Amino acid sequence: MNPELHLDAVPAAAKSLVILVDDPDSPSGNWLHWSVWNIAPSTRLIPEDSVPAGALEGETDFSETGYGGPCPASGEHEYRFIAYALDTTLNLPHGSVRIAIEQAIEGHVISLATLTGRYQRIKMRALAHA
Repeated sequence: MNPELHLDAVPAAAKSLVILVDDPDSPSGNWLHWSVWNIAPSTRLIPEDSVPAGALEGETDFSETGYGGPCPASGEHEYRFIAYALDTTLNLPHGSVRIAIEQAIEGHVISLATLTGRYQRIKMRALAHA
């Protein structure tokens, strides 16, 4: 379930937005947690657990579409929410993979913003009952 996202300062020239969420600290490389494109540039809020009307989601590195939340195996990981403002919409089908999205946006990015957070899974110990 994706977190609520607020979008502002979108350039007037933007025709669509793309959001990629990744974990560059993953042992297997830069792990993709979410991709969504063709977001209307007038969108200012993406509510929790939702995709804006008309937008499409791509396949994540979990081999499924939709948002895959943070769950690092060990240690603290960085998670980046990267929003791209484009001068076009993308002609990509639902379920497209990251490389296809990155190739499609090449030469069309007019602005980008990155929100970075850090997360570490905490192991819980069972409480002893008296």
